[in-house]
Amino acid sequence: MGPDVQEMVVIHRVFRRELAAIPALVRATTPGDTARAGVIGAHADFVLGFLHAHHSGEDELLWPLLLQRAAPSADLVRTMQAQHHGVEEATEATREALRAWTAAPDRAAADRLAGLVERLREALVAHLDLEEREILPLVTRHVSAAEWAALAEHGKNATPRRQLPLVFGALLEDASARERAGLLAGVPAPIRFFLRTAGARQYRRHVTRVRAA
Repeated sequence: MGPDVQEMVVIHRVFRRELAAIPALVRATTPGDTARAGVIGAHADFVLGFLHAHHSGEDELLWPLLLQRAAPSADLVRTMQAQHHGVEEATEATREALRAWTAAPDRAAADRLAGLVERLREALVAHLDLEEREILPLVTRHVSAAEWAALAEHGKNATPRRQLPLVFGALLEDASARERAGLLAGVPAPIRFFLRTAGARQYRRHVTRVRAA
């Protein structure tokens, strides 16, 4: 049985959704409201950290496999690596602006941060579109289910434990019933129960604070 590449589509959906929402949340924050900026800033930092963990797993585990096994597509894989580098540079610039805005949320800092997030999302979505269209078919042919599972394990290990309920909550938010079942299939029963109860409540509290008008 091959890898369930739909998991990757679900992860990408989170980045598309959250990076589309953050600029408006930043611009809507009243200048000088450091408490609200702290809430939005913590959420943005979580999303950017999740993105870094996701991409570092691909850099370490996926691209080397595809370069070795899908040699005719080597140029495509190198394009993906170059895009990762560009996204990482945009992420670092965004993190710097995020720290500045969280510390002093004035209008100029908000506009700069929101603009950087929008540019990051634009570059990232082009990358994600290409990955879903060209890379995932290669994965189904050249990567085993166990190797694919190692990507998920890397992401889990690269994420602070306290944020794991937020990751699962974000993934499950817009997932179909089939996608939810696939995401939870390999999770031990006690952890699955936690994610569906206390973990789900933690995520709801988090997004309620973030999305409050």
